[in-house]
Amino acid sequence: MHPTMFYSCHGAAKQVTGSCHLVRCGERQVLIDCGMFQGTREEEQANSEPFGFDPAHIDALLLTHAHLDHCGRIPRLVRQGFRGRILATAATRDLARIVMLDAARLQEEDAARAERSGRRRGETTPQPLYTLDDAFSALERFTDPVAYGETINVTPGIDAQFLDAGHILGSASILLTLNDGEQTRRIVFSGDLGSPGRPILRDPTPAPPADFVVMESTYGDRDHRALPDSVDELYEAVSDTLRRGGNVVIPTFAMERTQEVLYYLHQGIRQQRIPPGTPVFLDSPMAISVTDIFRRHPECFDDEFTEVLRHEDPFSTPNLRFSRESTDSMAINRIEGGAIIMAGSGMCNGGRIRHHLRHNLWREKSSIVFVGYAAEGTLARRIISGAKRVQIFGEDIAVNARIWTINGFSAHAGRAELLDWLGSQPRRGVFLVHGEYERGMRSLEEYMSSKAMPVRIPGLGEPILLD
Repeated sequence: MHPTMFYSCHGAAKQVTGSCHLVRCGERQVLIDCGMFQGTREEEQANSEPFGFDPAHIDALLLTHAHLDHCGRIPRLVRQGFRGRILATAATRDLARIVMLDAARLQEEDAARAERSGRRRGETTPQPLYTLDDAFSALERFTDPVAYGETINVTPGIDAQFLDAGHILGSASILLTLNDGEQTRRIVFSGDLGSPGRPILRDPTPAPPADFVVMESTYGDRDHRALPDSVDELYEAVSDTLRRGGNVVIPTFAMERTQEVLYYLHQGIRQQRIPPGTPVFLDSPMAISVTDIFRRHPECFDDEFTEVLRHEDPFSTPNLRFSRESTDSMAINRIEGGAIIMAGSGMCNGGRIRHHLRHNLWREKSSIVFVGYAAEGTLARRIISGAKRVQIFGEDIAVNARIWTINGFSAHAGRAELLDWLGSQPRRGVFLVHGEYERGMRSLEEYMSSKAMPVRIPGLGEPILLD
């Protein structure tokens, strides 16, 4: 019999970002995610490279969640000929709209800026990766939302089931059942997995029985600090900084991390662990919009949090101020101390957070509190790694503020949680993706091999026979 079932990884292979996975069953082809590469300039240049497959021949795209490194290249996919349907949960569809439109706007602005600069030098400048029109065209390809646990036929020979991944609002692991008329295979994609016991979302659904598993390995080399200890450290960072008369600057991701930190700030003020009059600024138009979307999707919340919502707004504090306009953002920078400032991006590679770092990083009284993952090559990673000086907007800034790194807030599962999710069921193969190769991936591969698990790390575009 001629083999017809293949898997290949076209992003997040031996690296963290750019998630994109292709499954072929007979003449049918489906994608799981189509994300943007982030990090160093070289990594981001990969966004302009060929996909490694023909977008026009893809029958459908299944989206695990709406983070940029999972959905950010979808408009480019459409621009290059993809005409299939896109399947996702209701919350992921709503969030992806915000993320893709924002990314398209930035692409157009960056291209216009480069064009002006290039004209002055007499150079031809590259076109944007995609435009707002491309993003709107991509949004038109989304079908009716998929419910957790529902089995749907994607295309002849391929069925899918979305399972709660507990990572961000609407996130899913996806189980594919493949049948080419001769044999049946099951392959599950973890997507990004959250940690159990979080205050807002349900715990991740364990991996179902499947022949093959494609699993993220972001924290494959270590476990996280316990969440209660991390919350205590957050309150300590805030209290210590306010006592010293400085500002607390928190680089946050617009989805999940912002809402979780808002929840704990709300709790801290209620418990008088944070002074009740402390002004809290959420300086991120995207995060503000995402917080509104959170309120519209209670189907994603765990029972305990749903009960909290009946009595109060856990995403608000008495002195919470939303800053949508740039003039409001600039006014925050005149505050020399006593405020909590949350802004994106979480890795500090763009967004309004860079302005707040420029005004606070050199102040000894202030603190920068990192509560999420920082990829290699990002400004956040350089600060976390102990840089004494960094470049922001071409200016050399001294790092005098106190730096806090609180990894218990991570939206990614730690090593033990990844293995718990995978379980002890027999598998034909486990493929590790979405991790730093020399850290999370290699460490987890070595451990799993020592336990006689059939594990491997696929290369970019490497075809793997599902047999």
